[in-house]
Amino acid sequence: MRTDDLVDLLATGIAPVKRGVPAQRFAISLPIAAIGATLLMIAVYGIRPDLAAVARTAIFWEKLAFPLCIAIGALIGATRLARPGGRVTIGWPVMGAPVILVWIAGLAIVATVAPHDRLAVVLGQSWKSCPFNIVLLSLPGFAAIFWAIKGLAPTRLGVTGAVAGLLASSIGTVAYCFHCPEMSPAFWSVWYVLGMALPAALGAVLGPRLLRW
Repeated sequence: MRTDDLVDLLATGIAPVKRGVPAQRFAISLPIAAIGATLLMIAVYGIRPDLAAVARTAIFWEKLAFPLCIAIGALIGATRLARPGGRVTIGWPVMGAPVILVWIAGLAIVATVAPHDRLAVVLGQSWKSCPFNIVLLSLPGFAAIFWAIKGLAPTRLGVTGAVAGLLASSIGTVAYCFHCPEMSPAFWSVWYVLGMALPAALGAVLGPRLLRW
């Protein structure tokens, strides 16, 4: 068989790839993640009763901006990794900067309070349940975002799964902010970060299995 004949055979039945497919799949999965996490938060935990009052404070919007910025970075990374050979590139600093800023703010708060109050500032009222609450709220997004990416062509399955898990958990954390009573960066810097890291770690483990195509 000549080379030209082989090329013709391999090209038989090939249709052009539709443009905008990644955007379409993420346009479906992201609302599912956000709406699913919000409805689950309302059903399981409920909206904090003083939300109207705290929404008038700057610290509430800073708390909300923390996971939202991470979600933006994770979305950048996920859309790039969904393509063959894609890399996170600018997504890494967008994801990392909010964590570093919150760590700095948390350390500053711990350093300024009395020594006997430092542990209480970090633990808050809900440290035992907070990470697992975030994991639960991440589940709708975890399923939807993995579905979106699997229908594309990722090749770096471990890191893609990790970023997909982080995207799901950061969206879940945004929803959780409307329930969580904790208002200290010292708390967020440990327990919010842990809550977002657990689905990311799970995604890294499951990515090679669930994203294979």
